Amino acid sequence: MRQIVLTVTLMSIIGFAGAALAQQQKPSEPTTIATVLNRQLSDLERDFVPAAEAMPEDKFGFAPTNGEFKGVRNFRQQIKHVAAANYLVAAAILQEKPPDIIKGEDGPESMISKAEVLQFLKDSFLYTHKAFAVINEKNATAPSQNPFGSRSVTRLDLSTEAIGHCFNHYGQMVEYLRMNGIIPPASRGQ
Repeated sequence: MRQIVLTVTLMSIIGFAGAALAQQQKPSEPTTIATVLNRQLSDLERDFVPAAEAMPEDKFGFAPTNGEFKGVRNFRQQIKHVAAANYLVAAAILQEKPPDIIKGEDGPESMISKAEVLQFLKDSFLYTHKAFAVINEKNATAPSQNPFGSRSVTRLDLSTEAIGHCFNHYGQMVEYLRMNGIIPPASRGQ
């Protein structure tokens, strides 16, 4: 009899917990081009920003020198370049003029401190999310301004290139972190 009471009690608790959890969950957002792109950008951002934050300020200017690394961007420059490219792509998607702070695809030269560079990066992701939010079934494949050349592009082209570009530089940043004995945050505990 005690086992029956215990079983019924446990089943009731599980049932109530499940009902409470179901009520707390938000209704599923409809899947659109914008939600898919923004989800991909958020996933990227969750790896990229912590990797940028992981490098100590005194190593922010690190660039490899052993091997074939002549002329590569240092860690700070990698981040500024990604942020500037994010702004340029997002502005093209939004059909706006990029913010004056951008100063080309390398970002502002005067921006040196880790705090400034990280804020520039985070703000670029916010602006890119804003741009991705306007992409829909009607405008995704319409011609758009190409901020990097003369090849014809669409908003969908620009958005997927932005994500790919960020991952390219994320891979380089991971290598720079590891060259400095730092395990990238996304690789910790695995």
